[in-house]
Amino acid sequence: MTDDYLSVYDELDVPEVINAVGTKTRVGGTRVRPEAVDAMVSAAESFARISDLQARASEIIADATGAEAGYVTTGASAGLTLAAAACLAGHDLSTMARLPDTDGIADEIVVPKVHRNSYDHALRAAGATIVDVGTNDRTLGPVATDLETWELEAAITEETAAVGYVARNDLPLEPIVDVAHEHEVPVIVDAAGRLPPKSNLTAFVNAGADLVAFSGGKAVRGPQSTGFVAGRSDLVSAMALQQLDMDAVAATWDPPASLVDVDRLSGVPRHGIGRGFKVGKEEIVGFIRALESYVDEDERACLEAWDGRARCIGRALDEVTALEVAYRNEGDPTAVTRVALTVDEVKVGVTAVDLVRRLRQESPRVFVGDHDATAGILTVDPRSLTDDEVEYLVERLVEAMTD
Repeated sequence: MTDDYLSVYDELDVPEVINAVGTKTRVGGTRVRPEAVDAMVSAAESFARISDLQARASEIIADATGAEAGYVTTGASAGLTLAAAACLAGHDLSTMARLPDTDGIADEIVVPKVHRNSYDHALRAAGATIVDVGTNDRTLGPVATDLETWELEAAITEETAAVGYVARNDLPLEPIVDVAHEHEVPVIVDAAGRLPPKSNLTAFVNAGADLVAFSGGKAVRGPQSTGFVAGRSDLVSAMALQQLDMDAVAATWDPPASLVDVDRLSGVPRHGIGRGFKVGKEEIVGFIRALESYVDEDERACLEAWDGRARCIGRALDEVTALEVAYRNEGDPTAVTRVALTVDEVKVGVTAVDLVRRLRQESPRVFVGDHDATAGILTVDPRSLTDDEVEYLVERLVEAMTD
């Protein structure tokens, strides 16, 4: 941190942020890879047909994930909406044109009850009706099972368009896929934040998922406004038809054959429900470069570097008597090490919640993890911090507790 440095945020008179919360959308996601930034600048200087870019991106996503095809979206949430729209409408132009109106078509997406969260609004935005299945009753202790295959079997009916699944560690995916596929129902996986480990790029596809949505602006370090979906080529094609700019003359419409099979369509689609999710040429190109770099990078070296940075922060704060330092994900070779700081609120004379608020009111704003702040715990994610920012973060944390 230097006094003479002026960022674009300074020029705009917008407070800059020291990002110790990780790849969170509310503070801008990630540090975009330099090669992705360079590609975006180059793309801004000329033009390409968006469908051609998406077709090329599809090939690159397929290579990275082992899926048949892929598609760049405006974030993982948009990917889920487009995935739901593809499962609801397929290649039927009339149904595409009237979504989210689903009168007369199968519109149910069956979701394990333990996977229900606010992000499934992305599925409902396409017109889907969420059907809960299973339980989240923890009162039964070790005998509780969140979802039995017979429950999923019973929940799938003629009104079922898809099964939704959130990539977590509580339910195995393969049995869910097996039941869904027995009924010829596709499975949509929300894997927005499930990188690292890099192996997850292929894990859900290998487990049989039909469409998997990832963030492009987190671990991949592409533009924050991007995400991507990997999956079956027919469903990816249906997604594209819901999103691509369809201001086209039927007689001259000639989209890439690898992305859109014109012969199976009765005409040019109207603007689909995904029109508001259009991705710019700069974002597509930037994402492609970021994904290529992510696939090639040494994941172990990155995780070790983040672990070292986390421990540097922990050691610097270990002598503060009002803090108890611990490490989350310690020893897990596939996860980012985070610092957990338990605040002795009596000794400090201020709550952890007040500390969070105090730090966010500074200039630059300092954002630390606050999910456990009401329990007196702050967290620090090292991924988006520079060495200079680590030093500044430690200084501000200590001073905020003594101000």
